[in-house]
Amino acid sequence: MRVDIYDTTLRDGAQGEGISFTVDDKLKIAAKLDYLGIQYIEGGWPGSNPKDMEFFHRLHEISLKTAKITAFSATRKPGVDVKADNNIRAVLDAGVKHATIFGKAWDFHVVKALETSLQENLNMISDSISYLVSQGLEVIFDAEHFFDGYKSNRDYALKVLEKAAQAGAVCLVLCDTNGGTLPWETGSIVEDIRQHFAVPLGIHVHNDSGLAAANTLMAVKAGASHVQGTVNGYGERCGNADLCTVIPSLELKMGYRTLPSGNLRRLTELSRYVSEIANMPHYNHQPYVGHGAFAHKGGIHVSAMLKDSLTYEHVNPEDVGNHRRVLVSELSGLSNLLYKAKELNIDVNAYDSETRRVMRQIKELENQGFQYEGAEASLELLLRKAFSQFKDYFQLKNLKVILEKNEEEPTTSEAMIKIVVGDRLYHTAADGDGPVNAMDNALRKALDEVYPAIKDMHLTDYKVRVLNGNEGTAARVRVLIDSADGTDKWSTVGVSENIIEASFQALADSINYMLVKRDKATTR
Repeated sequence: MRVDIYDTTLRDGAQGEGISFTVDDKLKIAAKLDYLGIQYIEGGWPGSNPKDMEFFHRLHEISLKTAKITAFSATRKPGVDVKADNNIRAVLDAGVKHATIFGKAWDFHVVKALETSLQENLNMISDSISYLVSQGLEVIFDAEHFFDGYKSNRDYALKVLEKAAQAGAVCLVLCDTNGGTLPWETGSIVEDIRQHFAVPLGIHVHNDSGLAAANTLMAVKAGASHVQGTVNGYGERCGNADLCTVIPSLELKMGYRTLPSGNLRRLTELSRYVSEIANMPHYNHQPYVGHGAFAHKGGIHVSAMLKDSLTYEHVNPEDVGNHRRVLVSELSGLSNLLYKAKELNIDVNAYDSETRRVMRQIKELENQGFQYEGAEASLELLLRKAFSQFKDYFQLKNLKVILEKNEEEPTTSEAMIKIVVGDRLYHTAADGDGPVNAMDNALRKALDEVYPAIKDMHLTDYKVRVLNGNEGTAARVRVLIDSADGTDKWSTVGVSENIIEASFQALADSINYMLVKRDKATTR
């Protein structure tokens, strides 16, 4: 059984708050969607803005293997000849072979929003579709506000679909535009419509009730064979049905084929790629593709996972291109530590008293404010040191940070540092935009001669969290630092009542981790 996937990230998804794609962005995303194997990619509404029209005119710059690019448009305007309507002409000017036309299926909307008659709305739908079909286009019809229209005036909603089908639409898409329909309503309505039409049915759902994915699956179960949605659920208000949830649910749980064989493993890559292009944080707990979707923290859970992953995973993470993560924290048991050590190729004896001592140490450090589930690089260093599998790359002898402030000049920061590498002392100083930047510069300057590889790494994020705010300015703080070197990313943590000390802990761990990573790579 097959379900066609229709992606509207480039149009509906771009209507989400905080999202604005350039034409180059849209071309990159279209190529990635095609790489996944999406059947239809809605490129935009060429009649609404120059950017979308430019996208269609630049499609030749990318090579698409499977996807059909569609142009989106409204029906002709009331009282306007279809051949003279600007929106319809723009679809033809876009040069596409596939178009999606939306029309009102809710009588309330026809009267209030369009301010026209119910009959004229039917004429607009029929004229627009039949004209584009006569010009050689395949036309999909989006019945906007269909579910609300069905509940308000079932007979009229059916007439809307009849007109679209008679005019030549190849698919009738039922839209829950306001996102207020419940799953059992969706199922029963789609089942009813299925009895009246031989034309394939589609579903387009918004997430205003948090039920977009559930409604989409119910529609498919009831007979829809065409699914519309967006990557990561981006879209107006609360977003659209998230294809990154819908697609694997259809394939892995309902037995439908949506993508070319093997391509489901590319899903997580696509999800994170689009979030990067959109400049939106990737939702950690997003089903299937989130960084935490297969993260295990509780000791009882991990103990069972060591016996069989099915105990606490509903699917194999590799099936969607994700991977399993075991977190170590104060909630962990010995099983978490053993799993993590095995993952890092650290030789650990499960029954050794040292292993249990390390577990107690981690719990105590977490009680002080360290958080290793968000700083796995620091955790790896801690384990390697505890089990004597760590090379001491450098030792801090002395660190001094000076801030100078007067009324005339901006504040200046200088750090002076003494570092021992082997039997040699390195004593340097450096300025910076602030005390942490100055300290970072001084540390790098001191180590640059011995470890030139650190030039390849850079800090990508720096976060500070106050842990006991009731202590005011004397409160303990946790510093989290994200670093990258062009091929990898990692996070480190430091905790202290002194923000400079906490920052140095995280900075030192960041450099040490890179050097460990480098040494592991050279010994393979």
